[in-house]
Amino acid sequence: MHIHILGICGTFMGGLAALARAAGHRVTGCDAGVYPPMSDQLRELGIELIEGFGAEQMALKPDVFVVGNVVSRARLADGAPKFPLMEAILDAGAAYTSGPQWLAEHLLQGRHVLAVAGTHGKTTTTSMLAWVLECAGLHPGFLVGGVPLNFGISARLSAPGGCFVIEADEYDTAFFDKRSKFVHYRPRTAVLNNLEFDHADIFDDLAAIERQFHHLVRTVPSQGRVVVNAEDEALARVLAQGCWSETAGFGTGGRFTAHGTAERFTVLQDGVPAAELHWELSGLHNRMNALAAIAAAQHLGVKPADAAAALQSFQNVKRRMELRGTVAAAGGEIRVYDDFAHHPTAIRTTVDGLRAQLGAGARILAVFEPRSNTMKLGAMNARLPWSLESADLAFCHSAGLGWDPAQALASMGPKLQVAGDIATLVDQVVAAARPGDQVLCMSNGGFGGIHRRLLDALQARFSS
Repeated sequence: MHIHILGICGTFMGGLAALARAAGHRVTGCDAGVYPPMSDQLRELGIELIEGFGAEQMALKPDVFVVGNVVSRARLADGAPKFPLMEAILDAGAAYTSGPQWLAEHLLQGRHVLAVAGTHGKTTTTSMLAWVLECAGLHPGFLVGGVPLNFGISARLSAPGGCFVIEADEYDTAFFDKRSKFVHYRPRTAVLNNLEFDHADIFDDLAAIERQFHHLVRTVPSQGRVVVNAEDEALARVLAQGCWSETAGFGTGGRFTAHGTAERFTVLQDGVPAAELHWELSGLHNRMNALAAIAAAQHLGVKPADAAAALQSFQNVKRRMELRGTVAAAGGEIRVYDDFAHHPTAIRTTVDGLRAQLGAGARILAVFEPRSNTMKLGAMNARLPWSLESADLAFCHSAGLGWDPAQALASMGPKLQVAGDIATLVDQVVAAARPGDQVLCMSNGGFGGIHRRLLDALQARFSS
């Protein structure tokens, strides 16, 4: 089969392309601003990439066009279609489908699907679960919205009839299918990590997201397992709407609990010690992620002790508290980290996790970009001061926002600085930095290459 993918450089669609190629299909694709590293990875797989969404791509005559959710029926200021190829597909009556639906129909059928859903921690927990199953000798396939450092790739196909771990996003499927992506995956094991309001551009309120999560629960078979955060009230409401499968709660009140610190703890199953886990990951959120992965892996017969042993060698995911570099300075080195956090709760747990690891004496400089559609709309800006409480100083990139961060975060007083461009933001951070500081950059985008720019500027200041 020849598939042509619209929006191929996104993490999900790029991973789908790699899986389709591994399954023996011919794959081509297009995107606006075909960009690395995804473009480089795809070309190495022999996938032809085309810049833009021009209607001339109809000449490829694929068996089906696979449409990413970046594509819409939007029009430009002059009235021309933003995606001419999509208009040509519709006008010609050509075959098209969404990425999640094509994946479900052609690659997931016949495999034991383990789907990891939740507002926070999906990528990390999916990566943890895939690594646990790998160490157990199950050689899972996976599709992750990031790059697990243990594997070095974001997607891999499992053998027919094997297991497949997928990050199950609640974002909408395509412009013609407004259901959440995860509704297509039909998992036998579903992980519900947590649930908060997000994606304000798609959902009106939390209840609307809860309905989508219940649609996922409805697809789990009676012999399946729903692994659920027992501490989450929104997920309790989801299950109260009906659940037809075994449930395995994790966290306080669940079957799988933990006792100890975030870095060194005992895993208990039904109140009985089942495993010990000592690792370098920080934050209680990662402890919860580990419990979710352990509970899900047990559904495939992996003992908690074996799962915990595997997690001790887990290397996390690229852009999750990733140390991008250090600068030597008299009095202590300055470290620059990169993290994907962009929701207020994720920002809080990330900063709190670093604070718990460092103690009260170290200074944390939080540099953040409210870049997600939800944050750009200002739907949760009132929670940002709360999310940054553990930081000593905060620096906000304000470009592209429909609200004033200086006003919204005025309660932070002199702890906050705001800049409308990356160069000014770098200058602010470098001027405030001291030896021994921890600079934590948080964004769900590239953040204008701020990490390298900060390291270069800090090196120039403190080496002189």
